[in-house]
Amino acid sequence: MTRATPLPTGDTGKRRAYPERAPRQATGNWNPDWEPFAKLDPAWTEKVIAMAIAPAVGGVLDAKTIELIGIALDASCTHLYAPGVRRHIQRALKFGATKEEITAVLQLASMQGLHTMCVSAPILLDELEASEQRKSRIPETSQTKDLP
Repeated sequence: MTRATPLPTGDTGKRRAYPERAPRQATGNWNPDWEPFAKLDPAWTEKVIAMAIAPAVGGVLDAKTIELIGIALDASCTHLYAPGVRRHIQRALKFGATKEEITAVLQLASMQGLHTMCVSAPILLDELEASEQRKSRIPETSQTKDLP
């Protein structure tokens, strides 16, 4: 049996229908890396998958937007799941996303990694300054005069 869920498929106004079966089977978003926890606790895994797909099947966002968000999540530096990026790009294109929209999403997702520099560059500058201060406090001896 198939039930329609309130997930628009873009500007067409059509609704996407998912079969009434386990969420992991219904959306086609199954990641093989999830198999171990599905084997250990299938009920828990199904609950996690149901929670994860709730925004996609809730009808608040259109299908193109859902796929663009999926691209951002799978491409993020904390996730980097290439099969998901590919799948969401394919779907986003199918739902009318442009090359420019997808590129913008990837550019936004890449900003997560920028925090590395935002946190680390000031620390580097502090440590360089502290190193210079330590060097200036070392008394010059005959051993240090000969060092480059």
